[in-house]
This record gives sequence, structure tokens and C-alpha cells, in this order.
Amino acid sequence: MVCALAATSCGGGGGESGDGAPARVFLSIGTAPPGGAFFVVGSALAEVLNEFGAGFGWRTTAEATSGSQENIRRLDSGELDFAMSNAAITYFAGRGGEGWDKAYPVRAVMTLAPNVALFISPAGSGVETIDDLRGQRVGVGPAGAGFEFFVGPLLAAHGVTYDDFTPLNVTQASAVDLIADGSAAAVFVGGAVPTASITQASASQDIHFIPFDEDAKQQLIEEYLFFRPATIPADTYRGQTDPFEGLDVGSMHLITSASASEELVYNVTKTLYEHRASVVERHAAGRAINPNNVVRDTGTQFHPGAIRFYQEIGIWP
Repeated sequence: MVCALAATSCGGGGGESGDGAPARVFLSIGTAPPGGAFFVVGSALAEVLNEFGAGFGWRTTAEATSGSQENIRRLDSGELDFAMSNAAITYFAGRGGEGWDKAYPVRAVMTLAPNVALFISPAGSGVETIDDLRGQRVGVGPAGAGFEFFVGPLLAAHGVTYDDFTPLNVTQASAVDLIADGSAAAVFVGGAVPTASITQASASQDIHFIPFDEDAKQQLIEEYLFFRPATIPADTYRGQTDPFEGLDVGSMHLITSASASEELVYNVTKTLYEHRASVVERHAAGRAINPNNVVRDTGTQFHPGAIRFYQEIGIWP
């Protein structure tokens, strides 16, 4: 593990230095490219661990990465101590299916904000439903980011596949440009609500939120633990006068390796939970660190260190 580079152990602290101060323990949190919620939220978590983990000697760095898939592989190789991930991607990685070369030994530390994502199209474009995506150019997320792990099942539940349209691999910021200049008929965007890309898209043009079929939604919720209902309140975005009944397509969550020290994970979990108000000061997604949400099962086994803390405070289900 990365923390072993700077301390005598990867426990809650690294012992003491010669002057009696805690030995430095360098921790790393994998996030995603700058500009997205993972980078900002991961940076907020790192700042809180630095501010309140002085007694453990922690020096925590939020590392920009390509996202969940890279983070999971780097946890496995010992290059990262903790990481942000989408629960859908972690779900499949832990089982070794859907394109993964093996079952990766990842464990959840805490469930964070929902990833409320959907297809949007320019109003009046004629792309009103998911079935209307057929034959169109559609933005489906950055290459290598893992969007296919939740977009694929979502499309399948509606009877559509990637082969039915021309998929475009672009970032959320680029996706907004694509529908603004007509290069794409629709794009898949989202994250913590409000999502910057949707705010930007709705500010420059009238957009249509493509609805999910109710039967398809129920099928997804029953089949996969990471899908769950999610509502975007009315007036969240310009021109959105009614609530949008959508889906959490895989909450962001903090993960680690199954081999991570139980004491370290316990202390990190305790520090973030007890100082969650300081996370909120840095990003509103920190409100998800609450008794009802933080232990929510998204299909990935929790680390024993996290479970021990949640049991101690009486919120473990």
C-alpha cells in the first residue's frame, strides 16, 4: 500500500517520529479528471482527512485519474489507498464480469451522493424517448470511464443497444457542446444534483429530459442493487418546471482494497463521518454522509474496518 512508503505500518497512525510527533503517513485517494464531481468530492475528503487526521500523521493527496476503472485497478496494485468509484462499476469489478479480466477484491468504505444521470436532447429535436435514439449520434460518456456498466443495462431494459445508434465517447463538458451545435442528437449526462453539465446545457438552450419507461425502471431496480429511484426536483434546471422521476444509476462511493488495514479504514471512516459537516462546507455532496445513506448496500461488500465503526455508532443495518 502507498502508506507503507512513509510509515512503519498502515494502521491508524505510523508511530512517532524522533520528536514525539506522529510519523507521516502518506495516503492517496484516486478521483477522476478535474472538472467532474469525483475530483471535487475526493479533494474535499482529502482536505478533511488532512485537517482532522493530524494525530495520525496523515498527509492525504487526491490524485486526478481517468476515473473508476483506473482507480479499481490501482487499488489492486497497491498504487492507491482509497478511491472514488461509481457503484455500478465497482459492482461488476468485484464480480469479475462484464469486461473485467478478474474479480477485483474491492471493498466499500461509505456510500456517498447518488449519480442521477439521464439522456438529454435539444427541445424540439424529435428525440423524445430512449427508443428515438435509434439511428442517431449519441454521447455516452468518456472512453474508458466505465459509463457502459450502467448505460448498457439501462438501454437493454428499454430494448436498445449501442449497435442501434452511433455512440460518441466524450466528456460531460464536450457533450454539452455536441448538442449545442447539433453534432449529437442526445447525450448521457449526470452526477450529483445539480450537475454542472446539465446546468450549462439548459442555460444555453431549451433541453428535453428523456424519460425512463416505468417498467424498465422497475426491472433495473429489481435486478441490480446499484439502481434506485431518484427525483430531480422541479426548477433544478432552467426550464424544468416539473420534477423528473429518474434513476440513481450508481452512487459515488469511497472504496478501498480488501487487504487494507482494518485499523486504517476504521480511523478514516470515523474521521470522515464525525467531521462530515466539514465535508459539506467543501461540497454539498457531503450531505450524503448521513446515518441513512452512508451504509446503504450498493452490491459491494463493506470493509471490516468501516463495518466496525458503523456498528459502534449503531447505524449498521
